[in-house]
Formats: sequence, structure tokens, C-alpha cells
Amino acid sequence: MGFKLIVFDWDGTLMDSEARIVASIRAAFADMGKQPPSREAARDVIGFSLTDAMARLWPGADDTQRSRVAERYRFYNHGADETPSILFPGARELVDWLLQRDYLLAVATGKSRRGLDPILGDTGLADRFHATRCADEACSKPHPEMLLQIMDELGVTGAETLMVGDTEYDMQMARNAGTCALAVCYGVHERERLLAQRPLDCLETLPELRSWFERLEAV
Repeated sequence: MGFKLIVFDWDGTLMDSEARIVASIRAAFADMGKQPPSREAARDVIGFSLTDAMARLWPGADDTQRSRVAERYRFYNHGADETPSILFPGARELVDWLLQRDYLLAVATGKSRRGLDPILGDTGLADRFHATRCADEACSKPHPEMLLQIMDELGVTGAETLMVGDTEYDMQMARNAGTCALAVCYGVHERERLLAQRPLDCLETLPELRSWFERLEAV
């Protein structure tokens, strides 16, 4: 497994943003006069593009209603909601450690570009990633387009690429793109659900990622 490129999901993998996303979804539906989805239902669409997420949560909505509820979600998630959204402990250190070992690093996220760029700037990680793709620039997970675009941009093959994520959609995207996947179960989807997608491994904490790569290098 001679990986050259490590592609991270963002929400639930590098950033602890679940609570803010769920709160923003529920507030958006309340603004529309709709019964907010359960917390479990809102959690389950994390990782999809906003368009796909809202379609799954409100399947009977017309285009105008979906556009409006998405607009209200952005209102809350991009500032109005004050639920903390922070990097998981050790995320910055892991990214820097991987860079020191000459890995190419990328992000493939269900966020929009408007959502990702300010966060990369606020966290100081904007210059750490060689490529990023958002769900408004390519097909939503589990479609492989984001990964395929990143690999093409960086000149890396599927065999040289590893996708790291916390949802089954990340695992499915990796398989669809012909890459390996590594699951983390401290995010959105539980261990059993992730293992059903047959990742290389399923890690309980972010610090275990560094140990995993150290073992990989020792082989």
C-alpha cells in the first residue's frame, strides 16, 4: 500500500461540527414552518451535498421550497448559529506530521466552497492541503467525481490514494473511485455501519490515525 495521497473528509473527520450542522438543519426547517427532522435523521445526511441532504429530509418539497430551506440552513450554519464547531484534538498535528512525510493531502467534503474556505482560513489549515473539492463543484458523495478530480489534478492513481472518512458515503465514494478507504468511528456513523463497507481499518480516535500510518510505514 504505497499511498502518496491522503484525502480527508472534513465534517466528522477533521472537524467536530456535527452539533452545529444538526442544529442548523433543524432551525432551517422550523423557519419553513415544517416539523424539524429528528436529530438522528439530520445526522444521517451529514456528508451529502446540501441539495441532496435537503431532498432526503424533505422528499415532497418543490424546487422553491428546497432552495429556501437550503438558504435558511446557510444562514444558521455560516454564522447565526453559535454552536461550537472546532477541529478534533490532534487534527492539526496529524496534518502537519503527514506533510513532513511528504504525503499529498486533500479534502473531499459535502460542504460548499462558500462553507469550506472560511473554515480553512479560520483554522489556519488552508495552506496544508494540495487540493480540495466541495459538493457544489462535483457530484455529491458517494459518487466518485470529487476523488477522481483530485487524483487527476495531483497526478496520482487510485492505488496511490487513501480516503479517510467517518461515513459510509466516504467509504462508498472511495470504492467507486477505485481507491482504498480508512474509516474513523468518532464521527457520524457507528462502527458496524462503517465496517459493512469493508474499509482497511476502523479507528476509534483521531490520534490512532498517526499510529496507523506509523505501522504502515514500518511494513
